[in-house]
Amino acid sequence: MHDNPAKSRSATAARRLPGRTAAGAGAGAVLVVALAVTWGLTTRSEPAAHADATADRTPGGGAATAEVTPEGADAGSDEGSDAGSDKGDDEAAEGGDAPDDRQLTPFDTRYPAIARLDERLLKAVQQAARDARDDGIEFRVTSGWRSKEHQQRLLDEGIEKYGSAEKARQFVNTPQKSTHVSGKAVDIGPTDADDWLIRNGSDYGLCQVYNNEMWHFELLTRPGGTCPAPLSNAAG
Repeated sequence: MHDNPAKSRSATAARRLPGRTAAGAGAGAVLVVALAVTWGLTTRSEPAAHADATADRTPGGGAATAEVTPEGADAGSDEGSDAGSDKGDDEAAEGGDAPDDRQLTPFDTRYPAIARLDERLLKAVQQAARDARDDGIEFRVTSGWRSKEHQQRLLDEGIEKYGSAEKARQFVNTPQKSTHVSGKAVDIGPTDADDWLIRNGSDYGLCQVYNNEMWHFELLTRPGGTCPAPLSNAAG
C-alpha cells in the first residue's frame, strides 16, 4: 500500500516551518499560504491520477486485463449454461447446427437446436439427462431442431453420399416430413447414452424411432408407458 503523496509533502512542510526564525516570520506566512494553495491543488488532482494508475496495474504489478475467464469455464456444459459465444458460432447455430468448438447438452438452451425443441420433449430429455448423470452417463445432443434449409442440405448431402434419393431417405427425411424441423425429435449421443435411453426412455415417454438410428428419439408414449416397435428406417 502506498501513502498519499500529498499528505507526505504537507507533513514534511509542517515539520520544517517551525524551525524558521522570527525574522523570517513574514516570509514564512507567505510560504504557508503558498504551500496551502499548492497542497489544495495537489490533493484535488492526485487521487484521480492514483486511481488511473491503480486501474492499470494488477496486484502483482503486471498489466491488468479487461476480463479474466477462469480456465476451463466453458469446458463441457451443465444446467443453466449461458456461456457466451462469438458471432460465428451464433450464425452457424441459426439453422440448428451445433457450434464447431463444443458439444451441446440438453441444457444449452441458448442455442436454437435446443431452445426450439418442443417444450414437452425438451423437458423429458432434460429430466432423463439428470437421472442418467447419476449413473455416470452424460447426454450430448448431436442434433435437435433444424431449419427447413438445414434439413434440405442434409438430404442433398445424403443423396450425394448414397447415390439416390430413395436410399438417402432411409436416413434423412424431407423438410416437410422431418420431425427435427417441427422440433419433435432429438438425436442423442454418445453410444452409452443411447443405450441408457433405449432401456430407460419409456419412463420419460422417450422412444427410439428407427431401428437403423439408435440415436433418434421422440415422445411416443406417456411417461411410464410402452414404446411402439421401432420402424425399420426413416422412410417408413
